[in-house]
This record gives sequence, structure tokens and C-alpha cells, in this order.
Amino acid sequence: MRKIIHIDMDCFYAAVEMRERPELAGQPIAVGGGSHRGVVTTCNYEARKFGVRSAMPGFMARERCPHLIFLPLRFDLYRAASQQIRQIFHDYTPLVEPLSLDEAYLDVTSFSGEGRYAWDIAKEIRGKILKETGLTASAGIAPNKMLAKIASDWRKPNGQFAILPEQVQEFMAALPVRKIWGIGPKSAERFAERGIHTCADLQKMTLPEMVVQFGKWGEELYHLCRGEDDREVQPHRISKSLSNETTFSDNLDSLEECLTAITELSYELIAELRQKAPERKIRKAFVKVKFADFTRTTKECLCSEPSTEIYQTLLAEAHGRKNLPIRLLGTGVRFEEGRLDSNEESQPELFG
Repeated sequence: MRKIIHIDMDCFYAAVEMRERPELAGQPIAVGGGSHRGVVTTCNYEARKFGVRSAMPGFMARERCPHLIFLPLRFDLYRAASQQIRQIFHDYTPLVEPLSLDEAYLDVTSFSGEGRYAWDIAKEIRGKILKETGLTASAGIAPNKMLAKIASDWRKPNGQFAILPEQVQEFMAALPVRKIWGIGPKSAERFAERGIHTCADLQKMTLPEMVVQFGKWGEELYHLCRGEDDREVQPHRISKSLSNETTFSDNLDSLEECLTAITELSYELIAELRQKAPERKIRKAFVKVKFADFTRTTKECLCSEPSTEIYQTLLAEAHGRKNLPIRLLGTGVRFEEGRLDSNEESQPELFG
């Protein structure tokens, strides 16, 4: 039985900015673009009280919170903090799988032989992060990755929650379907129209019924709604690609909204490339799109030096394949095949 911890930093970019600018304590701040075409990348909890959220257009955020303070993105600062946090993770286990700059999975199963509880390890890690970086983190502890990620959101901010193996069945039965990966607000509404509100309701559907209804994703959904996930924590993967992606709380309805969002993603990806894989030769650039009906498409092109303009062009072509709102966007690169140089570290993808 695995013991998995999912660590998720609390409003990471905004928290780092607040740490660097203590005079902003207690004020609502957002990181990202505050212009008409800009998008909120993240915001602090003071801003969230006004209804401001990630991926919200900047003008809308200002309407909801007129005194909102917008700050520009500073990825060098966030990467430095992220690197410091990852070093803390490795003080406890070599089995660390970063998902992005602000979250990671840790497999601490081996500590069971030493008589240590995963709960205590998570608490100790969070305390060390706070002491060394001044930032707070939330944690989820569970027997698999999916449950750990769900649990980390249960006591936010600055808390932790555990799902024990014997609690999985009862926990999943009461869990709203909205909490399952891949089910957004509009999908939850469609489930509700069919009388499906919790995972217990969803479990009444057979595997063949789910496959007919949802295609390949239906098979995955069949296991997820039962709390089943056999993925291992994968550290030190020599990745064939590097990518990032965002699932939006509300679907993006226009190409203009999508172009603004893809611009933010491309900035982050290019900055990550410069730090993580400066020696890797790039073969292709690609965008990933998931539509409101959960169908996916990608568009790629040969490219040795990715740019924001390339990702905008790829997105425009992919967006036109269906006349539907967008729930997820991603940018990425595929590397040339071959061995890494001896002085180059293997790096995991931003998102598993």
C-alpha cells in the first residue's frame, strides 16, 4: 500500500509577491495581466473574497474588486522559490514528481518501515517550507495520487487532510462528481440533470455504459469515481517533451480569450525551457486543446525556437476545428531524440 503526499503551495505566485512586498499584506492582489486583454494568473485569498479567480479576464477582475492590485509575472522569482521547496522535498524522499512550480507528489512509503506516519512527514515538510521560505503549503495524504491531490484541497489554505485506505470507499461515495479530475462546472451541471451528483451516483453506471457515453475517458472515469489510481510517482524522467497546461474554472468562449491565455502559458513555458533545458534541441512546438465536450486536439509544427507568435498561430488553427468553448489549453515542445549531455540533468515535464 503506497503512502502518497501531494503538496500544493497556497496561491504560490501571489504568495511569493506578498513575501517580497510586505507592505501589500492584507490587500487584494492578482498576478498577471490587468489590461482588457490580460488574464489573472493567480490571486491571493483577499482577492478571492471578491470573486476574483485564476483565468479571469483582467477587466472583469477589476470590476469585481476595483481596488485590486495587479502585479506583473516574475518567473525567475517563482522558480527560485520552487527550487528551494523541491530541495526540502528531497530531504525526505528521492521519489518526488513535480507537477508544476507549485505542486508535487511525494512517495513516502519507505518511511513506513521506520515507523513514521505520512501525516507527520507532511506536517514536518509544511513546517520546514514555512520556516525556510516564508510560504505556506497545503498537503493531501492518501494511498494513491488522485486521492492525495483531492485531499490537498480539503483544508486549504495552510492545512492538510488524509484519506486512509479503509476510508476510500466511504469518502468516494459522498464525493461530489465535480471533484473528479476532468469534470468542470458545466459537466457537473449535465451530470446533475441526469440525477448524478456524487460519485456514488456515478458508480451505478456500468463500465460499458460509461464507455458508450464518454468514449475512452469513460473507462478512466469508471475507476476514478471509485478512488482507483495505480500511477506511480515518477521522479527523474528524461522527458521527450516539456509542456504546461491550464484547466479553466469557466470555459473560454472566444478565440480572443484563448489567445490571451495561450500567451501567458507560452511565456511560462519559454522561461522554463531557458532554465531547465537550455541544451536540449527542440524539434517541434505544439498546443493542446480540450473542448467543452471533453474531446481533445493538438496542433504542432516543426520548430527549433518556439515563440509566443508560433503558439498563437497553432492555437488559432486548433481552435477552428470545433465551434465549441474551450476548457483546457496547453503549450509544449518535443525534443530531438538522443542522449542527454553528461552535464545536463534530466527534468520532469511540468505536468504529468
